[in-house]
Amino acid sequence: MNETMVCAVGNVATQPVYRELASGPSARFRLAVTSRYWDREKNTWTDGHTNFFTVWANRQLATNAGASLSVGDPVVVHGRLKVRTESRDNQSRTSADIDAVAIGHDLSRGTSAFRRSTRPEAGSAPPRTEPNWETTPTDPSDPLDQADSADPTGATARQRPEPVAVA
Repeated sequence: MNETMVCAVGNVATQPVYRELASGPSARFRLAVTSRYWDREKNTWTDGHTNFFTVWANRQLATNAGASLSVGDPVVVHGRLKVRTESRDNQSRTSADIDAVAIGHDLSRGTSAFRRSTRPEAGSAPPRTEPNWETTPTDPSDPLDQADSADPTGATARQRPEPVAVA
């Protein structure tokens, strides 16, 4: 509950490493986040300091990240910040990890083609069918009372919207 949630915007710095563990799929990669600022003297954008984070993804997020991300991809990572300090050879080292909740391509810097992943689930309920929101009414005089002409069973019949109270 009292965790530090962060949103980091940067580039994938290392190829994601995907592993199947006993607890489920896991993936990790390094994220480079470079600040940029406007340099008034040079009248140009200038790169500032670069921070590196190790991003950890688990379960379905790990599977999708391993299949979708490559070095150099601009991404947005949302997750829990974990700062670790360890001593090795009489030297103290500090590293920052992000336990990712969501990872996505940064669409302000390019395009992406999304494909919904399929997850085989044994013994699960049958998939729900989505309503057809793009149906055209058959009777133009009263479109809310008519069923979709392509549906003879009337299963996708449109209903009148309920009035909403505005306070």
